[in-house]
Amino acid sequence: MKFNDRRTILKAGLQGLTGLVTVPVLGGLAGCSGEQDAQEQAATQIVAAPTRLPTQALSENVTLINAAPGNVLALSSKDGHMLVDSGSAALAQSVQLTLGESRVHTLFNTHYHPDQAGGNALFGEAGAAIHSHEITRQWLSADYYIPSQERWVSAPPEVARPTHTFREKGEMTAGAETIEYGYLLEAHTRGDAYVFLRDSNILAVGDVASPLKDPELDWYAGGWLGGRVNAMDDILELANADTLIVPAYGEVMTLADFQAERDMMWHLWERCSTLVSNGRSAQDMLEAGVMDEIGRNFDDPYRFLYDTAKGLWAHYTNFGGKTV
Repeated sequence: MKFNDRRTILKAGLQGLTGLVTVPVLGGLAGCSGEQDAQEQAATQIVAAPTRLPTQALSENVTLINAAPGNVLALSSKDGHMLVDSGSAALAQSVQLTLGESRVHTLFNTHYHPDQAGGNALFGEAGAAIHSHEITRQWLSADYYIPSQERWVSAPPEVARPTHTFREKGEMTAGAETIEYGYLLEAHTRGDAYVFLRDSNILAVGDVASPLKDPELDWYAGGWLGGRVNAMDDILELANADTLIVPAYGEVMTLADFQAERDMMWHLWERCSTLVSNGRSAQDMLEAGVMDEIGRNFDDPYRFLYDTAKGLWAHYTNFGGKTV
């Protein structure tokens, strides 16, 4: 097997998972930077006084809520709101205040991290149907360990866990909007999903796009650079020149913006997979100038290369960071 053949490695990993249900025991934001650790901790804090969050109208019925701490996408109809991601637990009441009195009837989680799924409990308690990939539901149903913080994170209450799951793709309607959703294999975690508002041509991709922050590879939860490139290619097949692409953090992206980030990740894949397969460490790659080749400054380039190397070796050895 060629080490730098992304799809071959993915296929090998899937063969090891066929017919099995994975339950996370260890994982989480392993290998994330101090800034990301702080976001994890902030996601569990309680805010006493909810405030209205900044918003951006993307269409007549679609609003982007910012700073929750990332993006929350809201589709309104006569029945209430459908959300993509719920923000952190600390800011969930602020999200609800920003939405107004209309209820949230449907919520999609793009993955399990608490800065995007921390508001599940509030909306689930109010009766929202929570949708996610099956593996995201598993992560939200078990305690998990964060090695970089040397602490355990308790599973959220049952009301915060997804009530509807999927493995590959699905479709539903909300008001007059057709909503398509599907799996993005091992791009950021092992349970990433996109949500496509087909009629509005708005595509939410969670942390699979990262124009604002360093791209995160939660390698212990199954995310890796090869999976990220493949997932970005899948998104490009869904989108067209007029599609608005919504990342977890940062400004709404055009197709050209997203293509540029995908090309950057492809370059890093080619360079890093070759170097790692020849025994090079994250420090070796940093000193070789890999991060100077992409035209973008990362806040913590060593951390990205460390997570890249860990993810590559994990998939080369078919290590998934979970027990079955």
